[in-house]
Amino acid sequence: MADQKIRIRLKAYDYKLLDRSAEDIVDTAKRTGARVAGPIPLPTMINKFCVNRSPHVDKKSREQFEIRTHVRMMDIVQPTPQTVDQLMRLDLPAGVDVEIKL
Repeated sequence: MADQKIRIRLKAYDYKLLDRSAEDIVDTAKRTGARVAGPIPLPTMINKFCVNRSPHVDKKSREQFEIRTHVRMMDIVQPTPQTVDQLMRLDLPAGVDVEIKL
């Protein structure tokens, strides 16, 4: 697997869970002999929602909610076959979304 790299992009609502998952991936990759660039924190996406408190009396009163999506990206440079195997076996928490590009 010479001259290859694996790009991993992690998304989660909880940044602590995301950082712990990124640390697990980095440790696994380094144990198998691959070089790791990252994790690089990408900009947090903030979705804001404005909702009426009540449709009747308090028509002008509104509540505001937001969802913050935290993103981390890392590159695994020069992965070995062991690296790929160990990354596939890695068990990450349920709140983390993983995108892998070869």
